[in-house]
Amino acid sequence: MATLTGEGASAAPVLTLRGISKHFGAVSALTDVDLQVFPGEVVALVGDNGAGKSTLVKILAGVHPHDSGTMIFDSQEVIVRSPTESIDLGIATVFQDLALCDNLDVVGNLFLGQELRPIRLDEVAMEVKAWELLRQLSAKIPSVRTLVASLSGGQRQTVAIARSLLGSPKLILLDEPTAALGVAQTAEVLNLIERLRENGLAVILITHNMDDVLAVADRVAVLRLGKNNGVFNVADASKESIIAAITGATDNVVSQREATRPIKVETRSK
Repeated sequence: MATLTGEGASAAPVLTLRGISKHFGAVSALTDVDLQVFPGEVVALVGDNGAGKSTLVKILAGVHPHDSGTMIFDSQEVIVRSPTESIDLGIATVFQDLALCDNLDVVGNLFLGQELRPIRLDEVAMEVKAWELLRQLSAKIPSVRTLVASLSGGQRQTVAIARSLLGSPKLILLDEPTAALGVAQTAEVLNLIERLRENGLAVILITHNMDDVLAVADRVAVLRLGKNNGVFNVADASKESIIAAITGATDNVVSQREATRPIKVETRSK
């Protein structure tokens, strides 16, 4: 399948992966994986269990360096050797467990480990910044002084996403953000993803929920057995064709680099 490039996306992608491979001993987790993500675009990364999604996310997050291939971020070739380097580049990752402290309020969680303290803790400045971040996401949080333990699943996800914005990232990785959420809370999180796109951020959404994919993604990148198995424009692709690529029913495991030419398509209007 040819590489799909969004017509409405920026000419320069935020992230380009070419031939990324990763091995753990004799096990090949990723083989020649290619991927591009543009500013103001949501790319859903999908695949069955063991497809390589988690490994790819951990490479981007700096947990595991890739063994071979090229990673270009913001027009510069990079190798991410640690989570700190990933954050410094402008990559923010919200893992499924969220890593929130129930005994702290929203402000405490947002600034945990990165408190504002010219001399002592600047509680007022942190509270103002917290409200600014939440308004940016059109978040439904009653107060920034509410304990996280009392928040709903959707509100907790909001806090985790807002925290990821503190470093002014260019790419947000969301790992199963709607897992175990109800219908209303899922809609709340999908609205947050829409806000991220509207703010010009690039988003990689890792999910097993095809309804979420079709609701919010611009493109879908399928991994199967650690390899590319198709990139689909959501405006044109059917749910069945994407699922067929995930399950291997179409038997079209190919590298995007083998495509003869790029195909330009328009992203769906929001």
